[in-house]
Amino acid sequence: MPAARRLAHPLLLWRLAFFACLAAVLALALLKDVSPPLDTGWDKSNHLLAFGVLALLGRLGFPGRHWLVPSGLLLYGILIEVLQGLTGYRVAEYRDLLADLLGIVLGSLVAAGWLRHRRRERQPGA
Repeated sequence: MPAARRLAHPLLLWRLAFFACLAAVLALALLKDVSPPLDTGWDKSNHLLAFGVLALLGRLGFPGRHWLVPSGLLLYGILIEVLQGLTGYRVAEYRDLLADLLGIVLGSLVAAGWLRHRRRERQPGA
């Protein structure tokens, strides 16, 4: 199998996982009541975890988009807060955006380390 074809399959899977998580995060953020509750027990850690996973999947699915994925995820977080503020049963909070941003940074750093490690493994003589 040609190298380009082998590479396309993992990228496609990372991208599918990324878009599935985008949809799940939006649904969970806008639902009135999730039963049983899907959370970590603290709202800010929910944001950190969700956006950390999104950043990781986004960076792995779109490895050449170093700034596009994190920037897009920050805008996505802003959009979610605006939509929550419009629901009448959710509240928009700037602290949620700070938790989103921290998750984006941490997820991006983990992905960058993972990608760097994978590149070193592929180098001859490594």
